[in-house]
Amino acid sequence: MYRIGVDVGGTNTDSAILDITRAESPSRGVVASCKTPTTIDVTSGIAKAVEDVLAESKVNKADVLSVNIGTTRFVNAVVEADERRLSRVAVVRLCGPYTRQIPPFSDFPERLRKIMDGGTYYLDGGLEIDGREITPLNPDQIRGMVEKLREAGVETVALVGVFSPLDHSGIHEVRCKSIMLEQNPAFFIVCSHNIGGLGLLERENATILNASILSLAKKTINGFRQAMSKLQLVCPLYLTQNDGTLTDAEAAAELPIKTFASGPTNSMIGAAFLAGLDKPRLTSRDAAATQILVVDVGGTTTDVCALLRSGFPRQAPNFVEVGGVRTAFSMPEVLSIGLGGGSIIRTDKEKQKVTVGPDSVGHLLTKEALVYSGSVTTATDIAVASGKQKIGNADLVAGIPSQIREGARKQIRKVLESLVENMKVSTAPVTVLLVGGGSILLMDDLQGIAECIIPPHHDSANAVGAAIAKVAGGVDVIEILDGKDEKTVVTRASEQAIQMAVLKGAVKEDVKIVTVEKFPLQYVFNKATRIVVNAVGKLGSAKDVEKVQALENIVSLNVEREEEEEKRACLSNPDIVLTKPSLYVDIPSYRPDVQQGVWYLSEVDLEFIAIGTGVLGTGGGGPSYLHFLVALDALRNGGRGKMRVISPKALRDSDVVCFGSWYGAPSVSNERIHAGTEIPIGIDTINRLLGYKDFDALLADEIGGGNGLASFPTSVQYDKPIVDGDTMGRAYPTLEHGTPYVYGHPITPCAVTDPKGNVSVVMSAESNAMVEKLLRKSCIELGISTSVVSRPLTGEIIKEYAIPHTLSQAWYLGRAIRMARKAKTSYINAIFDVTPGKLLLCGKIIDVRRDVNQGFTMGHCLIAPLSDDEQEAAPSTAAPTEQHHLMIPFQNEYLYAAYIDADGEKEREILCSVPDLISILGQDGEAIGSQELRYGLKVSVIGMPAHPLWTGDERGLKVGGPGGFALKMQWRSVGAYERPRSVIEDFDGA
Repeated sequence: MYRIGVDVGGTNTDSAILDITRAESPSRGVVASCKTPTTIDVTSGIAKAVEDVLAESKVNKADVLSVNIGTTRFVNAVVEADERRLSRVAVVRLCGPYTRQIPPFSDFPERLRKIMDGGTYYLDGGLEIDGREITPLNPDQIRGMVEKLREAGVETVALVGVFSPLDHSGIHEVRCKSIMLEQNPAFFIVCSHNIGGLGLLERENATILNASILSLAKKTINGFRQAMSKLQLVCPLYLTQNDGTLTDAEAAAELPIKTFASGPTNSMIGAAFLAGLDKPRLTSRDAAATQILVVDVGGTTTDVCALLRSGFPRQAPNFVEVGGVRTAFSMPEVLSIGLGGGSIIRTDKEKQKVTVGPDSVGHLLTKEALVYSGSVTTATDIAVASGKQKIGNADLVAGIPSQIREGARKQIRKVLESLVENMKVSTAPVTVLLVGGGSILLMDDLQGIAECIIPPHHDSANAVGAAIAKVAGGVDVIEILDGKDEKTVVTRASEQAIQMAVLKGAVKEDVKIVTVEKFPLQYVFNKATRIVVNAVGKLGSAKDVEKVQALENIVSLNVEREEEEEKRACLSNPDIVLTKPSLYVDIPSYRPDVQQGVWYLSEVDLEFIAIGTGVLGTGGGGPSYLHFLVALDALRNGGRGKMRVISPKALRDSDVVCFGSWYGAPSVSNERIHAGTEIPIGIDTINRLLGYKDFDALLADEIGGGNGLASFPTSVQYDKPIVDGDTMGRAYPTLEHGTPYVYGHPITPCAVTDPKGNVSVVMSAESNAMVEKLLRKSCIELGISTSVVSRPLTGEIIKEYAIPHTLSQAWYLGRAIRMARKAKTSYINAIFDVTPGKLLLCGKIIDVRRDVNQGFTMGHCLIAPLSDDEQEAAPSTAAPTEQHHLMIPFQNEYLYAAYIDADGEKEREILCSVPDLISILGQDGEAIGSQELRYGLKVSVIGMPAHPLWTGDERGLKVGGPGGFALKMQWRSVGAYERPRSVIEDFDGA
């Protein structure tokens, strides 16, 4: 009873054969393992690897239960933008009137978009978050679209329905696919609900990539089958996926994207298995009380990944870029650093410091290293000189000075300790599994490591991981828990996950639930909760699966010939990233276009502002990325010259200034992307009610987060300028937090709208708080994501009661962060060169607790100070020397920051509170929202003073200060407010 595992790497193809009946033996059932060079055509290399391991093991081919392959072939086609292997893809959205704001391919690199873009079609269909139809499917409309595809000569389709991951009855994507195939059976159609979860753009991007490599996948997998047939192997063929599980060859041919990045996952799972970590007790230490980190040391780099208690690698948070395309499918979170057996050792005589890497001699180690008669001192030479390894000729490294030898050992240990510390997922003791050929570099005990294990066959852990991979089933649903028993809902989802695993080939008795995650949605009152359940089990034996077809029944394909075609360049400049325009300018010398008091926005300006609005979002305001894409699209499609900004001083007292922003749950708007008509409908409705035939300018409700960018497309549509300011100077959770309304100016009439013609207007209410409640109820009925437009105000009011120059402030913040990142200097110092503030702590998040109450995400995070070694790499030389922990409670936005005891029980000192701004920044300087907080993130916490409209009058503090959030504390400021610099004043006429 044997399984063969194969892992195809860029240099070598590893193979291993396991006797699954001997998994409890010291060898863990590994009968033989081999390493062969990866071939250009991949298939022949795999055949050679399997042939070699069979020959070495002398296993009867009839006793092989399956061949499990991990390959980089499909992802490489995308990363390399290989026009030979990528197909044009038509994107069909089932969305009714929604999603027009962000067309498909909006954030693709230009090289891939040119290859893949086969047109876009918007059709009726799609669901609301609660399962209601946006609009019913229209079969005649679908048939008409099929004719257009036939005329365009496109046969590969990405079919994307709004909230399709919740469409478990298949009423939209599945039915639409069926109608299309009735019209044209030659179509290759990929349904997005099979690709990813919620988040339409990222799921759509992954669906497009998957569709584009379908033809390549079918050819490649048929090639694998041919190789097996030539070897007279009649067992099933499986491919490993990026989440550490298996998929059969037929499913892999339909969903090849799920095999991306399976190599690192195979290594991690194989290492854990070889070390026996799947057994009930590993050592004297209870396994449940430890965390497992796999450290894979190669010739050039070292990778580390955390293993969860389920035995699977910790998955990367949020979004993953593949070939420059932002996607949302799961991939293991891997940290890499330039340390390997070939790392070059140098001495900095001025600093009297020994450095190790990051550059390496790589595959030339056996020629360049001192122990092999070379001339370069490498990390391998240090291991031999220290007497820890016997490699090459030890006499050749005997002359390495002791200070260099000991300095290099110290640096190697420090780098490994830092890498492990950065990947820790909790404060529990750490067990390290060391694999890879470069594992000889571990010459000393690592601080903070409870146990270090080098398992048997550690150099073939990736192939072993492929051989032992399991089968998974998953459920990702949104349930309305109001009035329901949560335990019953979770149990039902768990049963569905188990059933899906069994249908994919898992042994029913072995299937277990490995993860149950619940994510309450923001801004809703009906306890809408996303529930994610995953189940895994061992792959069934031969009697549970069908034999593969014989060679004569397989279509003969000449894969090698396809490889030999010359690769064609798709563009003269193939690497243009359309969503990062600042990459192509010299930022210090870049000057915005300001003429006669008007700032005409460019793509670079929008990028800077988007980064800055994140910092000013104070944890809320919704993510800026999608709104940045919308603004970019508006600018590129007729917006140049129309998208412009004016100073508040340019307003006449009688000018009419309109508002318009997005309202509701970001989790909905990220899936049911706006149509773009909602805000104009609201503006026209309110102006018609008030008798305004025209208006003069626009002003953002809040500068923080995505709403700080919401006015830009509207300015293009109306050809009206945007005032450099907003009504909050930050983000706040409700509309009533606008400064004009705090000081008694009217908010009504106020409207919420959607693109289906629904408009709900609040003409008046007893208080601004009641206005907020009435608007929120309408918003929920309209799908929990709408526009909101409040009453226009005069220029006189705006000049006195709006927060001035916040667009400029966002621009300067974004510019400073981008410049610091390019120059590799402190982004904290760069921020404080732009705006006054205080660095409260550089630390590491060690606890996050959150819940949803009254529609808001509420909770707190606990941040521990960095160690001395970590402080050396901190983003600022001005990091506080205090060793207190920092607690930050939040209600969507961060409310206050306080020093607290390490056990999190007693507050010692309030450092900063609302209305002052608190922002948590990642290591790249960009803001981290309250929804994105998680254990292990290294962050910097800064405080920035609020405008005097919030702090200089009791009316401001009553609404925007601690009392407005029922906090029993006094306002605590980080310093004096300074008016932000004005881009218009600084660059007019320059």
